[in-house]
Order: sequence, then C-alpha cells, then structure tokens
Amino acid sequence: MSSSPFPARFSRRVLHRAAVAAVAVLSLHGPAAGAATGPARRRTPLSRDWLFGPSGEGGAPDGALSSVDLPHTAAELSWRQWDPASWERRWLYRKHFESTTEPGLRHYLRFAGALTAARPVLNGHVLPEHAGGYLPFQYEVGDLLRRHNTLDVVVDGSFRPDVPPNHGLDRPSSAVDFWQPAGLYREVELVSVPVVHIADVFARPYDVLAGPGLRVRCELDLGRAATGLRVDAELRRDGTAIGSATTRLPPLPAGRHEVALDMPGLTGVELWSVDAPALHDVVVTLCEQERPVHDHSVRTGFREARFERSGFYLNGERLQLFGLNRHQFHPFAGGAMPARVQRRDAEILRDELNCNMVRCSHYPQHEEFLDACDELGLLVWDEPPGWQYLGGPDWLERAYRDVHDMIVRDRNHPSVVLWGVRLNETPGNAEFYTRTQLLARSLDDSRQTTGAMHGADHGTSDFQHDVFGYNDYSASTARDGTLRPELAPPRDDLPYLVSEAIGTLSGPSRFYRRTDPQDVQQGQALAHARVHDRGRSDQRYAGVLAWAGIDYPSGNGNVFLGVKWPGVVDLFRIPKPGAAMYRAQVDPRRRPVIEPSFYWDLGPPSPVTELGARAAIWSNLERLELYLDGAHHATLAPAREEFPHLPHPPFFADLSTAGDAVELRVDGALGGRVVLSRRFSADRSRDRLSLRLDGEALRSGGIDATRAELRAVDEHGAPRAYVSGAVTLELDGPAVLVGSNPFPLADTGGAGAVWLRSTDGTGTVRLRARHPTLGAAEATLVVGTGAG
Repeated sequence: MSSSPFPARFSRRVLHRAAVAAVAVLSLHGPAAGAATGPARRRTPLSRDWLFGPSGEGGAPDGALSSVDLPHTAAELSWRQWDPASWERRWLYRKHFESTTEPGLRHYLRFAGALTAARPVLNGHVLPEHAGGYLPFQYEVGDLLRRHNTLDVVVDGSFRPDVPPNHGLDRPSSAVDFWQPAGLYREVELVSVPVVHIADVFARPYDVLAGPGLRVRCELDLGRAATGLRVDAELRRDGTAIGSATTRLPPLPAGRHEVALDMPGLTGVELWSVDAPALHDVVVTLCEQERPVHDHSVRTGFREARFERSGFYLNGERLQLFGLNRHQFHPFAGGAMPARVQRRDAEILRDELNCNMVRCSHYPQHEEFLDACDELGLLVWDEPPGWQYLGGPDWLERAYRDVHDMIVRDRNHPSVVLWGVRLNETPGNAEFYTRTQLLARSLDDSRQTTGAMHGADHGTSDFQHDVFGYNDYSASTARDGTLRPELAPPRDDLPYLVSEAIGTLSGPSRFYRRTDPQDVQQGQALAHARVHDRGRSDQRYAGVLAWAGIDYPSGNGNVFLGVKWPGVVDLFRIPKPGAAMYRAQVDPRRRPVIEPSFYWDLGPPSPVTELGARAAIWSNLERLELYLDGAHHATLAPAREEFPHLPHPPFFADLSTAGDAVELRVDGALGGRVVLSRRFSADRSRDRLSLRLDGEALRSGGIDATRAELRAVDEHGAPRAYVSGAVTLELDGPAVLVGSNPFPLADTGGAGAVWLRSTDGTGTVRLRARHPTLGAAEATLVVGTGAG
C-alpha cells in the first residue's frame, strides 16, 4: 500500500504529501464509444450510502451516524449567515462497500476533493493525510482491499494555517474572502486498472494554423517489468479516426516511463473557437505482446491562443475578452453540488451573460465545470488556491504542489488558456514564483502564465510570468458623489488583462441587492458597461474580467447577512438588473434583447417612486419605441457617444413623467422592422408566482440535482422585486428538496431558488409552490436510471 508515486523528475520533497499522481487523470473522461480494446479501467463510484457524524476520529458505531450521499457538506447551511464554527472541526465519513480483487489489476481510491484535509482509513489501515481542498488525490489500495470493506475518512474542516489559501495562526477564517465549508464535497471512486497501464495522457496540439499536428505524451505505470510493449494513439472526430501514431518500446523495468507520439500534418481537423468549440477524442492503447491491455481516452481541441501586447488572439484573430469571475459555492450546499449544477454556471456565463471568458477565482473548480466550458466555448483562467497571503515553507510547498496538480488535471481542456501560477493578490516572492513558472513550463509549454496583481503593484518589476493580470479598482467621483470605476493604463512591456474590476470597491455601492434603490441596481449595470467600454478603447487591454459573476457567502469586507453582493447574478443564479448589460451583448440576429435595468413598479410597497430622466434599457437592437398605456412616449437610440466602444450601449429613457401609467411597452426594431416587443405592468393585482426547473429529468440515486427557480412576476412575466410573504413548497416523488421551506421570497427580492436532488427509485417528481398573494405554481420532472 502506498500513495501513487509521482514521476521521478518532480521533487519528492515538494510532492510527497500529495496523493494525486498523474494517474488521477484516469477518471476525467471515459473511453470513446468502441474504444475498449483490452481490460481498461473500471470505475466504481462510491457516492451512495455513506454514514456521517461529527465524531471525527473514527470508532463511532454505525448506529450513531446518519446516512448521506456525496457530494456532501458537513454543516447544515442556509443561503446566508454561514457560521464557520459549524464546520471547523473534524468529521467522520464511513462507507461500507464490496469489491473483488481480480488478478492483474491495480486499485486506486480517488477523491476529487475534500475540504480542508482528509485522512482515509481503509479496513483499519491509516493512509497518509491529504491537506488541501480543491484538487484530486488518490491512493493505491490493492493490498488493503477485501471482499467486504470499510472506509473511514476523517475530514478536518478546521482553518489550517499550513494549507493554501488559508492565512497564518493569528488570522481567523474570515481573513480569506470566501467561506470554505467542510466535507467530502466532491466525488469519490475506486479506479481499477491493469498492472501495466497508462497513467496519464497529455494531448498537445501544435502548429494549429500552419498544418496542425498533435503530440501525445503518455505516462506509463508498469507494476512489473514488461517486454513487447507497443503504444498506439488515435485521433477521432465524431467517432471517425482522422490521425494515428504508434511506437514500439524496448524492454522496460517496473516504474514510470514517459512515451511521446507525434501526428504531424493532420487533415480533417476542426478548430476550437468560442463560437464553434469543436472537440476531438484521443484514444491511447497500450499493447503487450500484441495484445491490447489498456486504453485511455481524453478530449482535446485544436486552437492557438496567444496573449500579445496588442491583445488576445484566438486562431490568429484578435478577440476582446469579455467576462466575469466565478465562485463555485451555492446556497444550502456550499460546494457540494453535483455535476449538472456545476455545469449550469458555465451555461449561465456563456449563454445568458454572453461571456467569452471566466476566471476561476480563486481555486481550481469542479472538473465538470471545465468540461462544460470546453463544450460551450468559454475560455478559462485556471488558478490554484490563494488569496493575499504567502505562508511559510510547508505552506509554499503545498502551493507548489497545487500548481502541479492543477496543470496535470486540467491541461487537456482547450478552454483553459491561462495558468494562474501566481496566487491572487499575493506579495512578491521571486524565488517561489520563478519555481512555479518553471514548473508550468515543464508540465505544459503550450499555455501562457499569469497572476492577479493589485493596488500599487501595477508598475512592479517583481513579476515572473507571461501575462500581467491586474485587479483594477481605480475610481473617480461622479457628480452625484458616488464612485465611478476607471481603469489604469495598460502596461507596455507585457500582455495585459484586467482580472477584476468594479465589485463593491469601485462601483457606486457596497451592495447590489434586489431590494436596494433603483439607482444602485442600475448603477451596477452602468459601472460594468463603463469598464468594458474603457477596456475596448485601447487594444493593449486584452479584455476585462469583472468582479463578479455570482454573489457568494463571505465573512470578509463588504458583507451583509454573511453574503457578498457584487455579482450581476445572485446566489440563486438569477440575473439582477446589473446583468442587463451582459445580456444585451449578443448579435441580435442570434437573440434580440430588451432588458431594463429597473423594475416597472412605482410606489408602495416599492420604495421606487420615479425612474428619472435616465432610466437605462439595454438592447442590441437599432431603435426602441416606448409606449405608456398604449400611447407613444419616446423613440430611443443607443447612447453611443457615452459608450463609444461597447458593441451594444444602453438606451436612456426619460420616465420622469411616467406618472400613473400602468403598462410600459418597449418595441425593438432591427432592419426597419419590429423584431421584439416586451410589456411590463404596474398592476399588482395580476401578479403571479413563477416556478421553473432548469432540467426536465434527473438520474436516479442521489447523485443528480437541478434548480427550481422561484420568482414573483407581473402578468407579462417581468420580475417583481418588492414583495412580502414566503413560498410554501410541497414535493412528491423520488427527490429531496435542498433549500429553505418556506422560502423567504420577501428577503431575496422576489426571486430565489431551491434545488431538487434525486433519491432512490424512478418516477415523476412534482413540486408545488404556494404564496399567500401570488397564488400557486407547479412543475414536474422525471427521475430515471438513464435520465438527464
């Protein structure tokens, strides 16, 4: 029994604590259809039927523990006011499972992530502790497996000062900008592979624009000496082979061996881009004495991504980066949401907010989120855990390990175009950051590196990486006394990317809640428009990744009720009025948009009594016509003089004389004809409760979930923010509700969500929602063994 070893070329002193070897990548992608040519790996999910309790050190009888499924958060969480004292201790997870130990196979226990540290005990044998919450780790356990197995995992949820991104002993957990609720919050599985197997594959496209080639680097793990080995690699597009390579190997001793194969001059390759994210499968097969014994499949995409001092270039064409930062935490569950829910965030960012890039702030996020980014064409800045602090030698060694493990896990994702190998807003350390730069180069020389600087570091020479990332909270004072975001000039010596802007530091407010005044909510949209317009004014700005995409629980800084509110999307993944600018930045031929940054809701119980002379309506159309109670009110053109560089500026309407008008109608014209019309009603007597599910089907077994969105809306479906009362929920069928019941719709500004998580069994799930004044709504979905 041992932790699976790293290749010898990496420092054992640095990496000996990590149980994540290159073999951890085995579970990223299953073999392509028809790819299994030999005893390929077997994956046994260990997500169901765990026992759980707070005892923390093992020894607790089964009867004293409760039954849970993974992913799981140790503490019970609300959507606000999280208390770190509820999870900062030791927890026990126990799993009883059956296994067979077939001859010729090796077995690995793989954890996709645990916060903050985990020490497994398998059949009474204590395995090394893994400290670090955001990357996979695994152990070779073949010598320990029995027919009937007991796995205890002691999870340490305390704020460990020796583990990134945590700060030192004299700092509380709130010193980090985001809460980190403890638990086995990602998946666990048993991976079985042949004794002689492929541990890792890195498929690296090259010369993409000049005649594409593919270099395939394989890590072989030989549990014994082997002769007559051959490695075959095949490139497939939609199941059809379009390239191949093979190499025969001399007799090799037991251990790790790297093998490289090359496929030059490929034809039939489709380029990966943000608008057409073509993906290819690479299947590598290991043969021994002409018999296939193991195959390993990964996905890749052919694209050339380069940051220059004149901006970012994708496949030789300049692309202005337009994006947001993302935290992965959800209400009620923390990070413990299944794959479907993680993927949904990528869909919101790409399809609803029209972002072409996301920064994974400030830690590696769920693998399924990156898979979704690959499929949707959403570029990624990937970075290891860190936030404004560098610790002592042990801390730095773990941070170095995190850089290694992040790159090995994620380097086959074409969406990833930047490695953030300098931790967010940390002080300079030339020796350490020279090491991380060299490490990134050794693991993947196809991508550039970066790190997010801030404040006075704008002009620093202490920067060891390729692309200068800057968290820019520059501001000036507007005429009304509020802050107005600005951007510092780009540097001339390095490619330059704005990695954060606005948030609650350089925008007009400390909070952006649905219940805040109209000028605050509209001000957020205008602030984001301002920085993106500024970012397009000089091609030296590669783009702007604004802060932030989604609200998140925190105990640091501008916090209200335990939540930070800088997101253009709220905790429940519902766009705020501040998101209207993002929603409008799309080709109108693809999707016409009319999106106000205000609620058409004047007077009690709304605190808004007038909308003023500059009520912002965001649209990608050429002209807007406004009607009040059917009478023409105004013809509007986009404010291009104020936002000369933004593709689709706002339209400003003078609604100061709207008076007692009940209905607002906005018609949008393109090419001389009306292509979209939206109506908004001030008549509250016709308001209703809207209930909508993200998905119509779930997989059975407790490992799948979907969001149920609750909104107060007017008769036309437009949001109504200022409501009273709570929503009572009733659920029937093979699912459980993750969330508050009753749901406090008044506290969340008339919009919120719960999640439905499948249980055992199949059938129809029916969710009924009832509000004292808005009435009732109902939604159904199907739970099945292959659903979703």
